[in-house]
Amino acid sequence: MIGPPSRPLLSRAGVIFLACLALLGVGVPALNLLAPPGSLLHVPDYALTLAGKYLCYGLLALSVDLVWGYCGILSLGHGAFFALGGYSMGMYLMRQIGSRGVYGNPNLPDFMVFLNWPELPWYWHGFESFPFALLMIALVPGLFAFVFGWFAFRARVTGVYLSIITQAMTFALLLAFFRNDMGFGGNNGLTDFKDILGFPIQAAGTRAALFFLSALALALCFVACRLIVRSKLGRIIMAIRDGESRIRFLGYRVEHYKLFIFVVSAVMAGVAGALYVPQVGIINPSEFSPGNSIEAVIWVALGGRGTLWGAAIGAIVVNLTKSVFTGAMPEAWLFVLGGLFIFVTLFMPKGIAGSLTSFRLRRHHRADDTAKLLSEIAE
Repeated sequence: MIGPPSRPLLSRAGVIFLACLALLGVGVPALNLLAPPGSLLHVPDYALTLAGKYLCYGLLALSVDLVWGYCGILSLGHGAFFALGGYSMGMYLMRQIGSRGVYGNPNLPDFMVFLNWPELPWYWHGFESFPFALLMIALVPGLFAFVFGWFAFRARVTGVYLSIITQAMTFALLLAFFRNDMGFGGNNGLTDFKDILGFPIQAAGTRAALFFLSALALALCFVACRLIVRSKLGRIIMAIRDGESRIRFLGYRVEHYKLFIFVVSAVMAGVAGALYVPQVGIINPSEFSPGNSIEAVIWVALGGRGTLWGAAIGAIVVNLTKSVFTGAMPEAWLFVLGGLFIFVTLFMPKGIAGSLTSFRLRRHHRADDTAKLLSEIAE
């Protein structure tokens, strides 16, 4: 018996999105290696760093879209997972400074010397190793999301109540990391990084490599998300989004599926934060700000909830617009963001990606109707 034809893993829009990422991630660093500085083909280092930051934001938006667009979990705390991944990378980078710090202490970061810490805290040990840091980048956000989600989902906290407690979670972390006795640099955070894997962090080649890795991480996570949402697991989580009570009555352990997606999205957000930190050169408690998590939700809504590539595009477009307006008219940016959100809500409720898809489908249907009419006239 022949079943219905299977749909491809990637849509046309998804293929175009990956092709653009490949073109940017490989083409731009290659041009910078071939073209001398100052030429028209050479991308300035600051622009490359800015673009790499946008790609990290795109990965954060992708993680939010996975839980919100496909599982219906409106998380207002994903900025916390982003920051936890960033702090894990920042701790590794601080350990690489060694005796090159201001105080020249090879065993303690400068801020610990300034605060008269007698020795390195136990939770800093191991971060001198890059493989250990990579493990912590995934493990710390993932474990935190697992513990939080275990209690929240088993208690059947849903809807606006879940959104509120995710926001409370990130605000609590904000207050905790502001404390000097936490051992994470307090208000100033972690900064003054020197190198990564032995390469100077400010070198043009290092910046190009980080940009490439950001594009690669976004592409790989996009494909992984597509694999999830196209699988049986994906169909179940979308059914949970549309009717959680019905799925529960069918015998599915809803909390297990929600917990899995929540942890996967947290790990993705942590990877985004880890790639973000060496490119911007600092990580401080402001990254835990609830406003950052809310802004990530706005990126997804503008780009297109439940589209994956649209969420990433939304993050890139909004942050590119933010850079332009904060440079030219900084006092007008919040009004522009609010106006953009209102415009999309009223005239493009499906976001950028959903509107483009609807336009393509309408045009396709009009073409079919025209062909049918011409065929009837010819007969």
